Amino acid sequence: MSSLSDKQINLQLEDLAGWERDGNSIVKSYHFNDFIEAMSFMNQAAFHAEALEHHPEWHNIYNVVKVRLTTHDTGSISSLDIRLAKRMEHIIQPKRF
Repeated sequence: MSSLSDKQINLQLEDLAGWERDGNSIVKSYHFNDFIEAMSFMNQAAFHAEALEHHPEWHNIYNVVKVRLTTHDTGSISSLDIRLAKRMEHIIQPKRF
């Protein structure tokens, strides 16, 4: 797996609402109506992560899930990060603040 160029990352982020670059990662905070919706999102995302064999760094506080995606093998952002972010976006439409 190779790292994406800055140009490739920027182009991909244009199609990923709310995702931002943070150094060698892409990050997003999802806001849900309640804890159950947040946990449901995380459970569904876990299946996608496992299928890709690419796992997020994330944490949950009540109705907020903060996600950080990076490819540790390359020390940067790869297509796996983009693919997982896109799959997360299609799980459910979270309440955005």
